[in-house]
Amino acid sequence: MVYDVAIIGTGPAGVSAALNLKIHDKSFIWIGKKNLSDKIARAERISNYPGFIDASGKELNDAFLKQVEAMGIEITEAMVNQIMPMGDHYALLAGPDFYEAKALILTTGVNQTGGLKGEAEFLGRGVSYCATCDGGLYRGKTIAVVCNNARFEHEAQFLAGLAEKVYFFPYYKNPGLTADNVEAPAGRPVAVEGEMRVTALKMNDGSSLPVDGLFCLRDSISLGTLLPGLETDGGHIAVDRKMATNLPGVYAAGDCTGRPYQYTKAVGEGNVAAHSILDYLAEKK
Repeated sequence: MVYDVAIIGTGPAGVSAALNLKIHDKSFIWIGKKNLSDKIARAERISNYPGFIDASGKELNDAFLKQVEAMGIEITEAMVNQIMPMGDHYALLAGPDFYEAKALILTTGVNQTGGLKGEAEFLGRGVSYCATCDGGLYRGKTIAVVCNNARFEHEAQFLAGLAEKVYFFPYYKNPGLTADNVEAPAGRPVAVEGEMRVTALKMNDGSSLPVDGLFCLRDSISLGTLLPGLETDGGHIAVDRKMATNLPGVYAAGDCTGRPYQYTKAVGEGNVAAHSILDYLAEKK
């Protein structure tokens, strides 16, 4: 099935876009977290959102969830690893799953963890973002796993069951991954090294750690890696007043388009992006 739209991200901009597309009876897949936004849920107090007087972040997030559920909108919980142009539509790789859509709305927020130097260049040549997709290629080999959220530890555990040796780099407190073949080095990787394929990680002490592959298990992926050719400006997605990017059928909204990082701004941009896509789809008929 080719959806009319794929929305990537479940923050306020994604919520706004999904609500508007649902009202206009468009087919869409919404990919993100079923609990919507951890960032909002952790906010202590929100004083500038119309209709909510000094609400907590949890209250606002719960209100979003209630409306999404009331309208019967489903969320596909996954992380998109790569988007590929397919002529008149786009293909999205999310773990082992594959989706297609005529248009995209990127509501990915701000990428909090930058990639390693050389990471994008070695994608598909030793660098992977999907354990279940590519883990079998490294059976009996030595790999490194960079992980920024405990919710991905099951993927690292899966890799440990395949590889001979795993160097594990958790970017969070109290990691729980344990296995005889897993080692957590004291240093941090800063770059990916190799020629045709990955051969090592350069560490922050200047040393090189020999590996056959690198798995990056993160909440988000750098924009350039996610969708090659996407124009950025200062680390944000460049958009016009219609929230259109430089790529046909691709729109963006929310924190990923730049400051101010405000929930109200994100909701407005999600609304604009959805209505711009309605015009885009009408023109394509």
